[in-house]
Amino acid sequence: MKIPGLSFSLNRALGITQLKSQFARKTGIPTTKAGLERKVGSMIIKTIFGKK
Repeated sequence: MKIPGLSFSLNRALGITQLKSQFARKTGIPTTKAGLERKVGSMIIKTIFGKK
C-alpha cells in the first residue's frame, strides 16, 4: 500500500539526477531521450533546409 504524495527515487537520493542536469547545462547535450531526439531532429532539419 502506497502513501499518496510520498515517493522515493534512488537516483535523486544519490545525486545522479543533479549530475545529469549539470552535465546537460554545461555541454548543451540533453541527457533525456526526448531531448536528444529533439536536438538531433533540429540539426537535420537545419542541414536540409538551411539556417533561418
